[in-house]
Amino acid sequence: MSELTLTIIRLGLLVLLWLFVFSVVGVLRGDIYGTRVVSRTPRKPAPAKRPPSRDATSADQPAAASPKVSRRQQSSTPGTLVVTQGALTGTRLPLREAGTVIGRNPECALVLEDDFASGRHAKIYQRDGAWFVEDLGSTNGTFLGSERLTGPVRVEVGTTLRIGKTVIELRK
Repeated sequence: MSELTLTIIRLGLLVLLWLFVFSVVGVLRGDIYGTRVVSRTPRKPAPAKRPPSRDATSADQPAAASPKVSRRQQSSTPGTLVVTQGALTGTRLPLREAGTVIGRNPECALVLEDDFASGRHAKIYQRDGAWFVEDLGSTNGTFLGSERLTGPVRVEVGTTLRIGKTVIELRK
């Protein structure tokens, strides 16, 4: 081989080596500093649809059209998540019918600052008038009391969930 060919091969390998080093530094930087969030403006929640109260009856909606819910069902239906232990103690978040995702990912409704939580850890959602919690394939698991969730489980007011070091309670 000529001297020129060897020099070109050496420079090419040197360029590849530096590309590899920069890609490793980029990955490490992303792991250390996390996901970069450009804009984190809070979204305005859609107005919640509430059934008409018993006292107020209007000509537009007859009383028979409203669904009948027993007092026991009303008292066992959660409406708020409250963090009772962990870095976000005291944080309150209303539950959404479409579902509330909990995890470390900035796109989650409740963003946990917990090293043991996954990016998308768990989801609380409503189905057939009842609320359910489901683990989304997290590494460390979601616990209902002392039991690890293996599938969707129905939850009611007073239920406590543990995700890593964070404890969340469902309240009315």
